[in-house]
Amino acid sequence: MTTADTAGSLPAQRRILRTEIPGPRSRERQAVRDANVAAGLGQTMPVFVERAGGAVVVDVDGNHLVDLASGIAVTAVGASHPHVVRRIREQAERFTHTCFLVTQYDGFVEVAAALNRITPGDHAKRTALFSTGAEAVENAVKIARVATGRPAVVVLSNAYHGRSLMTMTMTAKAVPYKDGFGPFAPEVYRAPAPYPYRWPGGPERCAEEAFDALRDLVETQIGGHRVAAIVLEPIQGEGGFIVPPPGYLPRVRELADRHGIVFVADEVQTGLGRAGDMFACDREGVVPDLITTAKALGGGMPIAAVTGSAQVMDAVPPGGLGGTFAGNPVSCAAALATLEVIEQERLVERARDIEALALPRLRALAGAESGVGEARGRGAMLAIEFVRPGSRTPDPEAARAVAAACHRQGVLVLVCGTYGNVLRLLPPLVIEPQLLDDALSVIEEAVKAQ
Repeated sequence: MTTADTAGSLPAQRRILRTEIPGPRSRERQAVRDANVAAGLGQTMPVFVERAGGAVVVDVDGNHLVDLASGIAVTAVGASHPHVVRRIREQAERFTHTCFLVTQYDGFVEVAAALNRITPGDHAKRTALFSTGAEAVENAVKIARVATGRPAVVVLSNAYHGRSLMTMTMTAKAVPYKDGFGPFAPEVYRAPAPYPYRWPGGPERCAEEAFDALRDLVETQIGGHRVAAIVLEPIQGEGGFIVPPPGYLPRVRELADRHGIVFVADEVQTGLGRAGDMFACDREGVVPDLITTAKALGGGMPIAAVTGSAQVMDAVPPGGLGGTFAGNPVSCAAALATLEVIEQERLVERARDIEALALPRLRALAGAESGVGEARGRGAMLAIEFVRPGSRTPDPEAARAVAAACHRQGVLVLVCGTYGNVLRLLPPLVIEPQLLDDALSVIEEAVKAQ
């Protein structure tokens, strides 16, 4: 339920254009940004935000933009959710930092307990908190190496795991994430990801053939006894919102068990309701040894976690894990509030409602002569892949053009994909149906205008 567009309340949940995008005030600020901010920090939409709430971002020119990005899957409960804001304020008034490694506080333990409860599996678990998704993934690798005494890490093509040295190495795409930043970390090996739309043998053979390639890499090229971890996204994010075919993830789980390999599910983007289940692994009943979370966990505050088997997690001795800001108390308060909102407002079900409303309309844009090769996704993690009409040749120019047209009409969308040809939609799980309907109409018009 929304309130009127007044000070201190949720912005009106409708698209309102008062100026061109970007407006004059945003353009003025852009000039200041360009003079002061490092050029290496990219930007999607050159507007400056005054406030945000629910599924609407209000820029400094008064334009109400429909947010189909959620800060890259962060504001799943909506921007500035009142419950999250209240808990942040209460904690900030008590104390903002002590470092959990120096003096402890309840919030850290409570977040750990909550994640131990809701992550897949009913075995004994432990959780360690960190600040970013990349930090969580890198620590998962550290934990797996200590637990197994092995060096090798296996990842997939089209993967995105972060921008630190280790996670940048694990990430597949060179430009802009890796180009010029080497040398990279050793002992990272890559298998082909199951990409049904582009699998050479066709989608019906994708699960089996992709798994065979992974198994061959593990067993014959590396040696199963040398592999510490297989790390994968249950639905690939930056790589193009690629949903693996049924049966693939359970086979990976079996392969890991066969060789004593730690199976790590990177659910930084897919977790906490985004993909229509609390965790994307839940769809096929796959229980990873370790699971990483971040993004939506903090409701807008920086916090991340590694959760997993007590036996694996406790292999690292005291002092081996940590970080000055890991599990910051204000971020922990935000995380607890966010988890409460996800459960109390039944946002997992809301994600499925978003899929039911949006995916049929997106799929209707595809066709033999269309520039949309495929529409895909699960829950509120949806995408359309652009190709040259009549082929499967990636068309990144079309994706960028459609995104730009949406931006001009006040709908914030993102482009991703290994080939840069995928338009991805990540609406807040609280988005109102009529607002989503309006945004989809803008997308449809932009696609048909190509």
